[in-house]
Amino acid sequence: MIHFNKFTLANGLRVIVHEDHTTPMAVVNVMYDVGARDEDPTKTGFAHLFEHLMFGGSINIPEYDEPLQMAGGENNAYTTSDLTNYYIQLPAENIETAFWLESDRMLSLAFSEKSLDVQRKVVSEEFKEHYINKPYGDVWHKMRDLAYSTHPYKWMTIGKELSHIENATLLDVKDFFFKHYRPANAILVVGGHVTTAQVKALAEKWFGDIPGGERMQRNIAPEPPQTAAHKLEVKANVPLDALYKCYHMPGRTGKGYYATDLISDILGGGASSRLNQVLVKEKKLFSNIDCYHFGTLDAGLLTIEGKLVKGVKMKDAEKAVQEELDKVQQTIIPERELQKVKNRVESMLAFEDMGLLNRANNLAFYELIGDASLMNNEFSHYEAVTAAEMHEEAQHLFDEKNSNTIYYYAG
Repeated sequence: MIHFNKFTLANGLRVIVHEDHTTPMAVVNVMYDVGARDEDPTKTGFAHLFEHLMFGGSINIPEYDEPLQMAGGENNAYTTSDLTNYYIQLPAENIETAFWLESDRMLSLAFSEKSLDVQRKVVSEEFKEHYINKPYGDVWHKMRDLAYSTHPYKWMTIGKELSHIENATLLDVKDFFFKHYRPANAILVVGGHVTTAQVKALAEKWFGDIPGGERMQRNIAPEPPQTAAHKLEVKANVPLDALYKCYHMPGRTGKGYYATDLISDILGGGASSRLNQVLVKEKKLFSNIDCYHFGTLDAGLLTIEGKLVKGVKMKDAEKAVQEELDKVQQTIIPERELQKVKNRVESMLAFEDMGLLNRANNLAFYELIGDASLMNNEFSHYEAVTAAEMHEEAQHLFDEKNSNTIYYYAG
């Protein structure tokens, strides 16, 4: 059980305090309710660009990292299709430094052509390195475009195309910032060797005067049900042929999410999973194969991807994958196998909660999707899933009409 206290400032900033006096450290985590799905289709990659811009200095602090390092702290950030998260870990005695840094960049970044130009170049290089020049790097650009017809998950967090970042103007950037990076759209979690009274005073002092802004009101149309299988062939300079198959699945709070998550574990969760045992070890068709999903808030994609052993034909590899999916559709998963993956999930969740940083991050995430207290009930949802439910979920999940397949050939 993770204990916490919660309050909201007058400007709408939600604050969660998790006291843990077994450590001399503190974590300050700021999660913004903005991700790539909130971008204009003609101006994508902005949420990720901001992850970089937020470290480029603010109105009163030209160098973000310098004062933090002097306080013995470290920081990082990440952006997804659904959210943006910034976190600092430092000795609890220096926690006010973290409040000062985070509040100042929430108040206003030091917007300048120079800063934008520097970060634009950094993101452009990242785009080229990881998504254009890297083997298989373009597969998710192609897969998202194949699988989604309308939903903004159609593009990746890095952006739909390089030109969107290259052409981003200072006005575009300012508009995006003042729309999304406001107290009403943020969750502040403070954990570690702190008290609720102390955090309350610091939150009021450093964040209380920042204009609240408007709470995010989304009106994203759900992706319509897929009515026919989608297939794409790609040839590129890569070492091995690869097979990618994606199936539309429920979103993070949707009915069937937990059953689907367990199905992905049965199929591809580690060395003892079905796909690995049968297709890698026994049949030796794949050098490696995985089944996973991204846990997106809106309806997402369950993915099977594997690199073929040299000389194996794509149709033989795909047929063998389909045989394993047919088994999940046609037969009930044995209780012992189901219990095994549930135990694995339980130990994974327990391991996650051991780290202060993870606890703070998870509290922010569960507050974002509804309420921080949901974190304490997470495993009960997995525990409640029955083999019959998984069998039912597999019926429509692995329906051929719900499939998106890329044959990625070594050219």
